[in-house]
Amino acid sequence: MALIDLSNIVKTYDLGHQKVHALRGLDVRIERNEFVACVGQSGSGKSTLMNIIGCLDVPTSGRYVLSGRDVSDLTDDELADVRNLEIGFVFQSFQLLPRATALENVELPLIYRGLSKKERRERAEHALETVTLTDRMTHRPAELSGGQRQRVAIARALVTQPSLLLADEPTGNLDSKTGEEIVRLFLELHEKGNTIVLVTHEPKLAARCPRAVRLVDGLVVADGKGRDVALANAEALGAETLAAFQAAEAQQARTP
Repeated sequence: MALIDLSNIVKTYDLGHQKVHALRGLDVRIERNEFVACVGQSGSGKSTLMNIIGCLDVPTSGRYVLSGRDVSDLTDDELADVRNLEIGFVFQSFQLLPRATALENVELPLIYRGLSKKERRERAEHALETVTLTDRMTHRPAELSGGQRQRVAIARALVTQPSLLLADEPTGNLDSKTGEEIVRLFLELHEKGNTIVLVTHEPKLAARCPRAVRLVDGLVVADGKGRDVALANAEALGAETLAAFQAAEAQQARTP
């Protein structure tokens, strides 16, 4: 059974004077332990797809089955429960509490589950160890680099042991070197068995993923090896993006 099964997903936004068709009958299946990038130009529907996969929004029509459960028509409270139990989120802007330490930020999702302080602390420490931040547990976000803040955010997403890790532009606020460190971390997490869906506008990032799905006008137009789909997306974005993609590949090839 697939972890994610989206069948004929339609999402239409009614803006009063017009209707915006964000998704137009989209079909996607993602198995457990896959690492999939979702790419596309601005307005392609990838952010809407991310919101539906993450149970932050519901489709206008169609069927979404997550971990064997149809979540297409759940109430807001039921969707909140699914998010808490099944999905770990990683955002571009980190979304850490500024006055809390790294450890306290990672513990936060476990408070909503009613875990004891001892168990919360043990699991948060283990999550920070997973992202190699054991020496920064007592630091607040302002005392951390951008890459370290994103690692804290990833640890917070992992601490609930979710079925799915959903990352929205996770390297968007990072420089190239730090972004590469985060990409390597995601690849390591995937090797450990985590299912990851990554939404990105960067072809060079999608190329590092084993599989990529490309959206155009709310439909999947390509689904295959990450590099092949990323290359097609880079070509569609124009000569400048294609040149940057090729330069990134050349740099990667020179990196030991």
